[in-house]
Amino acid sequence: QVQLIESGGGLVQAGGSLRLSCAASGRTFSSYAMGWFRQAPGKEREFVAAIVRTGGPTYYADSVKGRFTISRDNAKNTVYLQMISLKPEDTAVYYCAAETSSLFPSIPGKYDYWGQGTQVTVSS
Repeated sequence: QVQLIESGGGLVQAGGSLRLSCAASGRTFSSYAMGWFRQAPGKEREFVAAIVRTGGPTYYADSVKGRFTISRDNAKNTVYLQMISLKPEDTAVYYCAAETSSLFPSIPGKYDYWGQGTQVTVSS
């Protein structure tokens, strides 16, 4: 019953910034833990960041700590991923996801709903 639509991806140079958005349907958006994952060609989908509710707790992969910030605006049913100091290794399709349990924020298989993904390409 939840639909997620990502946007904000694009092509940037190393060191640049992007802000990804994920718009979700439903009035119960605030009850879901929201996560961001990414997948590069030939690679497994990997965890990037997650937020259980507004104000935290938040979780980040070691590779993005200090550079990425996840936030949510429940009034707009939207979760964001602010990315700064982007590196070529950040290049991937980024997916947002929603889960109802909030117990396994970093495990893709525990999420119930997924967006279609948005491409982020970081050039050297």
